[in-house]
Amino acid sequence: MSIIAQHGDIFIILACAFGFFMAWGVGANDVANAMGTSVGSRAITIKQAILIAVIFEFLGAWLAGGQVTETIRKGIINPALLENDPQFLVYGMLASLLAAGTWLFIASMKGWPVSTTHSIVGAIVGFAMAGLGIDAVGWGKVGQIAASWIVSPLLAGSIAFMLFKSVQRLVFEADDPFAAAKRYVPMYVFLVGFIVAMVTLTKGLKHVGLHLEFVESLFIAILIGLALMGIGIQREKRISRSKRKSDSFGFEGVERVFGVLMIFTACAMAFAHGSNDVANAVGPLAAVISVVQHQGAIDGAAAVPWWVLVLGGGGIVAGLVTYGHKVIATVGTGITELTPSRGFAATLAAATTVVLASGTGLPISTTHTLVGAVLGVGLARGLAALNLRVIGTIVMSWLITLPAGAGLSILFFFMFKGIFN
Repeated sequence: MSIIAQHGDIFIILACAFGFFMAWGVGANDVANAMGTSVGSRAITIKQAILIAVIFEFLGAWLAGGQVTETIRKGIINPALLENDPQFLVYGMLASLLAAGTWLFIASMKGWPVSTTHSIVGAIVGFAMAGLGIDAVGWGKVGQIAASWIVSPLLAGSIAFMLFKSVQRLVFEADDPFAAAKRYVPMYVFLVGFIVAMVTLTKGLKHVGLHLEFVESLFIAILIGLALMGIGIQREKRISRSKRKSDSFGFEGVERVFGVLMIFTACAMAFAHGSNDVANAVGPLAAVISVVQHQGAIDGAAAVPWWVLVLGGGGIVAGLVTYGHKVIATVGTGITELTPSRGFAATLAAATTVVLASGTGLPISTTHTLVGAVLGVGLARGLAALNLRVIGTIVMSWLITLPAGAGLSILFFFMFKGIFN
């Protein structure tokens, strides 16, 4: 009787527990990135941020989380090398989940915004090198993922820079900034709804059984964008033109209009994050379930069971509610001073980058993307607007993440091997 047949139920229970722990870490650390700009710019309170994230992270994970999960699970290791020892894949994935979850727990306690994608990829690479040798790692795929960690902050930073410049030109440099804000903000709301809906419809919903043609997706995305734009216009009508003595340019009312917009971008960012980063928790979990159910046969393209995405979404929500506030403070107020208009540019740029990556199946780092976007907005106001000391700490924590994930994973891999073999 094989080890997998003998201990199958135990493996699945452990995988679910560690997957939930990893998802908790994603919520405590990464969701804070998604919400940090909205809270930091004081557009929404921390309670509102948690409520938005609970709903939209969960929807993103469930509706659009399947595509990236495939990449994480079967791209990094060569499955052919595991056919004789399928239990090694089970040990490795359990070790990876526990290692990445442990590192995220430590980082969240310190308030460091580290990358959950780095954590899990580092952990999987660590176990593969220790258990199977250096040749077992699909270095081409790892290289592709690593390249996306550099490309994503550059792309998000560039989009944020251009968005904030467009806001400055169209709104803040207008003769009447408040009237200009009321005129142009609905267009930005439409953009938020359209981009997220388009990417989700074209790429994200296949595993739910919804297959739409491109033209159908385009039509529905435009309708969703217009519906959100209508809600935005209604919300705007309640905002009066306030003017204080200290506010000589009349910008306070303008920022309040952008505060309405930040609610929409916060929802978009939470959805985008859930769709991309749930893979970090449920990819290895789905791999364990697949191997146990197939009696040790390694099926590279096994479907992700719906309840696994629900478990991942639940873990993310639990992490955010219990520990998310620490990293929210770092991202929201530590890097640069944010106002609703700056926060909007950063969040929309990050959300756009993440949903595009999620749609193409590339597991990018939401952390790098959002920090890149916040830096882009800061740079639009000059280098002096950035807190270089905080940025230095963040970059240091990024550099430690890969080796930390790999080292812990190797330790746990040999521990599981010793227990079950």
